Amino acid sequence: MKKILFASILALSILSCRENKSQKHDIVEKAAENTESSMPIKRLGKTQDIFNGIYYEKIKNDEGLKKLDEKISLMQEDAKKMQYIYDDIISNSEDYYLIAKNEAKSINDSVLRKEMIKLIEESSDKYGLKVQKIKELKHKINSNKQSIYSLYAAFKIRKTIPEIEKYQNAHPLKTDSLNQFINKQNKLLEELKKLK
Repeated sequence: MKKILFASILALSILSCRENKSQKHDIVEKAAENTESSMPIKRLGKTQDIFNGIYYEKIKNDEGLKKLDEKISLMQEDAKKMQYIYDDIISNSEDYYLIAKNEAKSINDSVLRKEMIKLIEESSDKYGLKVQKIKELKHKINSNKQSIYSLYAAFKIRKTIPEIEKYQNAHPLKTDSLNQFINKQNKLLEELKKLK
């Protein structure tokens, strides 16, 4: 008997859901109204992060800004390359002195050992003076790289804020559809609570 009652209630629920389907669909449609804007923000979010997506949409028809963007990108890449080249040279030299000193320590003749360690240390010290200037210049390159990034990021933010605000204004967050949908959910919850 309980099975028949449950099946009957389930069938009625399904039928009432079908009847209200068009009504529920209207609620969803109302929530989706005015979801188009001049900036294809939905598409941008799928292909790249929204911030850079809006920026590149904004500059795609501006040759001056496209050239600036390319110039900045190339400068940042070149800064990395420059640092890598010098890091590699410095690292190789430091590795050499470390290995050479270990080799010198393994020399049996104590006089020859001391002579070689001294020779290595003198060469290493001379190289250290050269490297000090290089390290200062590398630090300046890194500092400039950070400044370029910061100023360009600030520029991009200023350029894109109006676009996201246009998008937000084109998509007002009205609560009517949400409240109507919650009411529908509550009705279904009440129906389910009455089932035994």
